[in-house]
Amino acid sequence: MTNFARDEFDRVPEVSSRQGVHRAASAPSRPKLWPILSVGFAALAVGLVAFLLLPQLGFQPALTPPPAAAAADTSAASAGPTATPPASATPSATPSASASASEPAPPSALEPAASETIAPAAVDKSQPVAIFNGTLTSGLAGRVGATVKSDGWVLGEVANWQGAPQQQSVIFYSDAAHRANAEALSALLNIPTLVESADFPTPVAVVLGPGYE
Repeated sequence: MTNFARDEFDRVPEVSSRQGVHRAASAPSRPKLWPILSVGFAALAVGLVAFLLLPQLGFQPALTPPPAAAAADTSAASAGPTATPPASATPSATPSASASASEPAPPSALEPAASETIAPAAVDKSQPVAIFNGTLTSGLAGRVGATVKSDGWVLGEVANWQGAPQQQSVIFYSDAAHRANAEALSALLNIPTLVESADFPTPVAVVLGPGYE
């Protein structure tokens, strides 16, 4: 107990709010984290958009070549001028080749080719011509044979055709050497069909087919 007299401050009600200098203790303040998190999420979103969209828009990051590749490019660039002069030998060789190609061949080189040309065989009316009647017209082979003989040909066998039935008139010749004779007879007798065959005893044989007059 003190020796001081009691005053108004000593009479404190049992149930009442505190008065005077008594204050409730405040909770310690915490730092706010949402601004820091917002900035982090925004930076992450910008980086993701740049990673996905910039390559599609044609923006490619510049790549620095490795030191070995840069050294190789430098050596190739320095070696380029030294390798270029040998190419100057190509123009000097080209005019000579074109000049030699433009020079005409000597006449002596062309003469053998002209002399090797095979002249067409001449008509030889001394070769015998056989006449065969492959129709049902009696005496047709004799009349055609008379026409051939009057044109200067040597007349061979004149008889009826004993072979396979013919669908048209045909002139047979034994080989290419007698084709000229066959063509001459074709013009004389108006028989356009010529066939090469060695089945006849004479070089040229005329077989008269149906419809020939």
